[in-house]
Amino acid sequence: MKKTSTKNIFKKLTSVILTLQFGVFLTLPTSTNYILRSFEFGGGGDSSSSTNYSIESILGEDAAQGSSTNYSLNSGLAFVQQSHVPPAPTFVNSASWYNKLKITINQDDTAPTDTTYAIAISDDNWVTTEWVQSDNTVGATLGIEDFQTYTNWGGASGEFVTGLTANTTYKVKVKSRQGNYTESPLGPEASAATVSVSLTFDIDVSSSDTETASPYSVAFGDLTVGSISTATNKVWIDIDTNAEAGGYIYISDVNTGLKSSVHNYTISSLTADLTGQNEGFGIQSSTVAQSSGGPLAAVSPYDGASENVGIVDTTVRELYSTSSSPITAGRGSFTLKTKASNTTPAADDYADTLTVIASGTF
Repeated sequence: MKKTSTKNIFKKLTSVILTLQFGVFLTLPTSTNYILRSFEFGGGGDSSSSTNYSIESILGEDAAQGSSTNYSLNSGLAFVQQSHVPPAPTFVNSASWYNKLKITINQDDTAPTDTTYAIAISDDNWVTTEWVQSDNTVGATLGIEDFQTYTNWGGASGEFVTGLTANTTYKVKVKSRQGNYTESPLGPEASAATVSVSLTFDIDVSSSDTETASPYSVAFGDLTVGSISTATNKVWIDIDTNAEAGGYIYISDVNTGLKSSVHNYTISSLTADLTGQNEGFGIQSSTVAQSSGGPLAAVSPYDGASENVGIVDTTVRELYSTSSSPITAGRGSFTLKTKASNTTPAADDYADTLTVIASGTF
């Protein structure tokens, strides 16, 4: 009888194991720490009364709630293996950025080095959620490549989120993962705002660095044949812009030099050293400065010294640049120089009209 009973028990247990492999679960043992791993399909007919019972499953059904004190079932996630939820990141606009913001992931000290992170972003308070892509732009979908390590996200220095809309508040959250079925929920949010695009520009006409009002005029006075005359007043320019690729100052004129309407004669503008010319007219940068950014720089041929001048004509030509960077309180000045020859007709109406233009590359 004992021999027969043992065989029957063995057959019954074998039947239970085979049934579990096909996804049908009849009953669970009452072990102290029962765990069923990789239960990927089928149904659970009853739950164990194990103290720490858990099912790590992808799909299927759990037909009855167990009496376990710490019972849990999380479809799609292995909850007991979940990666840590990252704290709120550092998210700032530390300059006048209109198209980007800097984010720094605040990594948990206990996070393994191979933990990867994804960044959710929203510009409408989470009515719509988008994702920071692996190239730091914003996209509608989250791909596996958009999960990057702390180092790839810039480490302690952080990285820019680019391609943002000006004058907009953005919110971000971070989640982490470390291997399959470990993806955490999104953590707490941080917010920052882009600013509006800006470009301010002004000109002044004065012998010294001072602010003046229109109308603006520059006089040479009487010209001496064979001598180079420099206008007493300088033309001062101010530029301030947050343009990502910098600001630019351009110049052009109407007459391509100093023209006398009485004689229909023009002292032509040119790029040259006036010392070796019979006559000519041109401009030369005098000073450049800025409070920050840039720097402001004169562009060739207007950056010459001594009596070297650059041409000014009806073509719009670049005079200054901010070195492809935003600039704060850029200030520069240029002078006008001319030379008359012994064949230049005498007249008191030599004149030209200059146009100075500022632009920014946003």
